[in-house]
Amino acid sequence: MASSLLIPLPISPPLSPLHRPLRSQNADRVILTRNPRSRGRRTPPPPPKATPLPEPAALQDSLLDLVRASPPTWESAVASNLLIFVVGSPILLSGLAASGIGAAFLLGTLSWRAFGPSGFLIVAAYFVIGTAATKLKITQKEALGVAEKRRGRRGPGSVIGSGAAGCVCAFLSIYNIGGAASAALWQLGFIASFCTKLSDTVSSEIGKAYGKTTTGTWSQHLR
Repeated sequence: MASSLLIPLPISPPLSPLHRPLRSQNADRVILTRNPRSRGRRTPPPPPKATPLPEPAALQDSLLDLVRASPPTWESAVASNLLIFVVGSPILLSGLAASGIGAAFLLGTLSWRAFGPSGFLIVAAYFVIGTAATKLKITQKEALGVAEKRRGRRGPGSVIGSGAAGCVCAFLSIYNIGGAASAALWQLGFIASFCTKLSDTVSSEIGKAYGKTTTGTWSQHLR
């Protein structure tokens, strides 16, 4: 009796391939479609990354390392003179004409390259003391007609004439002419050339400012 009560349920037939939901094998892939309007166009490259500028402290340290290079190099000589000329520009402009600054820069660079900071200090001392002597009573010298041109501001001819002998000694030292035996000789010649020129400049400029008696005595002897 129990089995007669069971009502058989209809079993649905399996779905045919036509009724199965379609699923692409590449369903997980992202399919990129190309815009027909973009045919023949190139995708612009990404902008280059900006290179970070060095920090001021790091730039200052690298410049100081270059200035302190031992033995001196051409790079350290140019960097040192550039720094000194920028810092001391008011003093340079008071004693040099605009055309004379370039000649002075070459002289300072050559001196630093040959003999280091000590050689440059000799040239700087010559310039400062010579400029002070030239500016001494410059108005009175101009009235007498014995003052230097441009109110004592030296041009390139004066700079080259003053440092010609020193430049020759510097070149001989840079290229080690004569070997180690002549190195001290070139240094001595470099120092002597600027000392001689400085003594001549100071004596003549002081004589122009205060040498009334000496000038009168020599003029009488010349007559």
